[in-house]
Amino acid sequence: MSGKEGKFTNPRDREKSYKNDDITVYWKPVACIHASSCYNELIEVFNPGKRPWIDLDGSTTDKIIETINLCPTEALAWKWNDEGRNDLVGSAQMNHIKFRRPELLTKKEEQKSKPVIIKIMHDGPVVVDGTFTIEHEGEKRIVTNSIISLCRCGASRHIPYCDGEHRIIGYNDK
Repeated sequence: MSGKEGKFTNPRDREKSYKNDDITVYWKPVACIHASSCYNELIEVFNPGKRPWIDLDGSTTDKIIETINLCPTEALAWKWNDEGRNDLVGSAQMNHIKFRRPELLTKKEEQKSKPVIIKIMHDGPVVVDGTFTIEHEGEKRIVTNSIISLCRCGASRHIPYCDGEHRIIGYNDK
């Protein structure tokens, strides 16, 4: 084991943000389990066939927020660009960074570790949420207050991460 930390170079690890006049949307590819609620609900904004795949000019801010709140993981999160409005967001806005990605609101040294939660998705990946270390092929990656999806079918092009290939090959738990 090399003992290297943070050396994973998977492009799915790179978080991106998209901004319009009202909000900033954060996309965390490594957390995406391809539930498809984003593009099924609002293909004008979330179109995986286009680059960039998120276009905030495609709909109203309210509709974008409503669609992001359907994401079952922290792959998509949002915040108001007017920082004062972020304090007023209630828990009904479940994918606001205050609830899904509080590390985006706090300084690194103020973060507290949350317990690890492991969920095995039916016919899909293993979703790991919390603070933990993942080791793969002799490399370590420290994950802090975050979520990742790990492949169970073995067909992912980004092993150990899930890239949705299980749907294409028809993987099932039986």
